[in-house]
Amino acid sequence: MSSENGVPASSAEDAGGGADRPLPEAVRARVIEYGSDVLGGLREADLPPVLRRVARFEPRRRARLAGPQIAAQLEADAGFRARVAERVEQVWPELAEGLRKGVVPPAADPVAVAAAAYLLRPEGWSDIVARIREELDRRDSVREADEAADTIAALRRQVEEARNEQRAEIERLRGELREYRSTVADLRRRLHGERQRAKAAVGEAEQAIAEAADRTATTTIQVNAVEAENRRLRNRLAAAEAQVENARRAARAGRSADEARLRVLLDVLLEAAHGLRRELALPTSIESPADLVSDLSRAGAAAPPGQGLPDDDPGLVDEVLSLPRAHLLVDGYNVTKTGYGTLPLADQRGRLLTALEGLASRTKAEITCVFDGADVGTPPALSATRRVRVLFSDPGETADELIVRLVRAEPHGRPLAVATSDKEIVTAVRREGARTLSSPLLLRRLGG
Repeated sequence: MSSENGVPASSAEDAGGGADRPLPEAVRARVIEYGSDVLGGLREADLPPVLRRVARFEPRRRARLAGPQIAAQLEADAGFRARVAERVEQVWPELAEGLRKGVVPPAADPVAVAAAAYLLRPEGWSDIVARIREELDRRDSVREADEAADTIAALRRQVEEARNEQRAEIERLRGELREYRSTVADLRRRLHGERQRAKAAVGEAEQAIAEAADRTATTTIQVNAVEAENRRLRNRLAAAEAQVENARRAARAGRSADEARLRVLLDVLLEAAHGLRRELALPTSIESPADLVSDLSRAGAAAPPGQGLPDDDPGLVDEVLSLPRAHLLVDGYNVTKTGYGTLPLADQRGRLLTALEGLASRTKAEITCVFDGADVGTPPALSATRRVRVLFSDPGETADELIVRLVRAEPHGRPLAVATSDKEIVTAVRREGARTLSSPLLLRRLGG
């Protein structure tokens, strides 16, 4: 007979008879665990055929994946069960000896005792398993009873809290009811007073009407005119109040719209100012008038950057670009035709701009590369260059003229260098106070 949890009932041929009920779940899991541990230490020939596939698994994985097969093999294969029992006897010899003598250690784990009894199969092992099952069931019943008692106590506390809250709510509502009753009584007294005054007013009005009836028709017409004027004024007052309220709403709406537009305008101006500052490399601080006067007094003493180095010194490029806020202007085609003039113009531009991009990344200097736009038609979009500014001369203007115009646009005193071997550009920019770098010297620095 097989049990529902995967452990078959004991066969009648085992010593001590068989179990009439399935093993408790905890005992079944412990028996499978013992069998899984022993599988890993058996030789291939000693392994049961159905368990050879899972014997190479890690013990916990064997117990998890092949638990029902291990349990069935322990029940059906007396030899495999004996090997597992030998392992249990080696680990707990005292427990095994006590079970064979019919003595159950009182301090031992009931689950371990039941598992050992199932595997060792001493005389009366089924009775031991039955007693341990009853003990485990009793413990589960006690635990469930304790949990039920805790649940009942919690529910009682919740009921008591709900009752207290209900009492507090009733007291609050009663207090509010008393306040409402007091308010109603006060309103009734006021209503009674108002009725008395209304009666008095009605009497006075009747007396006034009687007196007014004796007045002349002219007075009556005048009174009617005054009343008409009063109604007209009231209507005008109501219309004026409505207009004022509409005007207030419109003003609030307009002010909100104006504030939103002003906020957008300020954001645009701030972004434009930051972009312009980055584009022009403006300083973060504003000079004071005294600084301007001091700069004017030193205007005649400004010298081109790298003045102390010869024109062919390899360190001249780094010396110039290491100066604060240095600006390098590059005569594009003059440099490319010096270094790699056999390439097409588009390839020349791409190679030079790639090298300048690396130089700008390393030195953090501002670099502007100027090409002649007369031979390219529409200047190509060079969005890949992020650190190098690329300019093409306009129709009717040469790259040389654009370079000179850029040099003249720079503020006096800023470190400025022009990379070119064109003698006319060299002469013109030196007159403006810029330092010149030969094209071969720049190509050597760029590694080209």
